[in-house]
Amino acid sequence: MCRWLAYIGEPVYMDELLLKPEHSMIDQSRHAKQSSYEINADGFGVGWYGTQGKAGVYHDVRPVWNDTNFSDIAAHVRSSLFLCHIRASSGAEVVRSNCHPFRHENWIFQHNGEINDFGHIRHALTRRIDPAIFATMRGATDTETIFQLALTFGFMNDPKKGICSMIKAVEEEREAAGIEKPFLMTIAASNGISLYAFRYASFGEPPSLYHSTSKAALQEASGDTYKLPEESVLIVSEPLDRVSEHWKAVPPSSALEIRPGFAEITPLFGTPLFADS
Repeated sequence: MCRWLAYIGEPVYMDELLLKPEHSMIDQSRHAKQSSYEINADGFGVGWYGTQGKAGVYHDVRPVWNDTNFSDIAAHVRSSLFLCHIRASSGAEVVRSNCHPFRHENWIFQHNGEINDFGHIRHALTRRIDPAIFATMRGATDTETIFQLALTFGFMNDPKKGICSMIKAVEEEREAAGIEKPFLMTIAASNGISLYAFRYASFGEPPSLYHSTSKAALQEASGDTYKLPEESVLIVSEPLDRVSEHWKAVPPSSALEIRPGFAEITPLFGTPLFADS
């Protein structure tokens, strides 16, 4: 399983949250604690929004701890909204085109989890993608496929509806192919104004996901404390420190939307779409 982080709030230098905390993205790439993979070294990426509101992205196939360019960029870029992803491949090649976050127009999108036996339903899923959207596909991951499916189902106008329609399509193809293992996902996405996150599994427990509590402070490995700016929110695959009261688990089958002055967690579906088994 991959690890990821998403931040929205007052502008901060990205290294304050990506590199300096006790259990930073670099530490998680070597010592993930709530993942089936302790090592996440199959590339990484960061996406951010600057003062012009446009999305920038940076990817590399090296382990994040081996990229000095990334640490330099993170120490010099100040942003109010950014996403970071460190990858543990579930089968697709380790190439830049398969590194998250993915970008479509001004949207950036990243995912942890997998469509089990993706190769058996990849063709069926890609046939559901709008041809104009499919023409922009550059990689071969299940993540880019579910992003393009969500875009096809109106994600840019209604993110939650697009995600729910995408889940329905994946589950229909899983059932048709007789795949018994679940579809697992946590997703973060943004258009530069709002930050969205989603947590879901076909059955059983979805991948871990947490959000920071109000006025949370992060204990850094040096022993110093970094106080998050007021009204700022972090969403993470696993906590960035060992102070449990700083973090609250996101419920399964939930959707989050956060923007300045607004934060809400709602059920993905009015009633469970697929029963636990």
